[in-house]
Amino acid sequence: MSPLVGLSTASVYPESTAHAFAYAARLGYDAVEVMVGIDSLSRQTSALQRLRDHHGVPVCAVHAPCLLVTQRVWGTEPWEKLERSAELAHDLGADVVVVHPPFRWQRDYARGFVEGIAGLEKRTGIAFAVENMFPWRASTRRGMEVYQPGWDPSREPYANTTVDLSHAATAQVDSLELVRRLGDRLRHVHLTDGMGSPKDEHLVPGRGNQPAKELLRHLADTGFSGHVVVEINTRRSGSAKARDTDLAESLAFAREHLADQGNRHIL
Repeated sequence: MSPLVGLSTASVYPESTAHAFAYAARLGYDAVEVMVGIDSLSRQTSALQRLRDHHGVPVCAVHAPCLLVTQRVWGTEPWEKLERSAELAHDLGADVVVVHPPFRWQRDYARGFVEGIAGLEKRTGIAFAVENMFPWRASTRRGMEVYQPGWDPSREPYANTTVDLSHAATAQVDSLELVRRLGDRLRHVHLTDGMGSPKDEHLVPGRGNQPAKELLRHLADTGFSGHVVVEINTRRSGSAKARDTDLAESLAFAREHLADQGNRHIL
């Protein structure tokens, strides 16, 4: 059985969380990942439950508000943000919270992050899937390390992790090799792409230089049972129709290459 293919609400920005549910339902996505952010609706449990039930699209994951632009969403205390993300996930029926590693300047948070994540998982029953990030760089030269304990989750003993293909491209690493290193600790995938630019591009999968096809086939061949969530940047799509096309293309890409090995031989 193929993994669920979800749509991140971040993929329709600057359209709203409500629009993301509508796109997911109309295009045939299996689920939605809610990015908790500046859209106030993304923080309202009852409104999200109504959207989920109205469109008949479940929520598979909640992305905690740990981006620079969401530093003040739900206050400034990072552990409180994660607690509230777990509560939201529980109320929506999601089993994963996606979280970034701390910024280097969040010293106290970073110091106890690995142990704190394990404690949260044990206490809440929710998987906190720590996402791969990247060094910050202004050019193709060596970047600045801004995440602690580091941007590569394979180097830490997290029980659950997320691999984002655009972040891998920005870090100039092979996302498939990262997935192989993580093994059964991989719980969640952000399906996207990149060309290795210093900017985090979040291209439609197949439009960058990451081995997106091979990664999805590897997931199918190894019986991956987590989520594959499309997280692309459609701000430059140019029109609502073009955004629709990009989202549909991304879903088709995922479905085609997640087909099990036997089915691939007869395509």
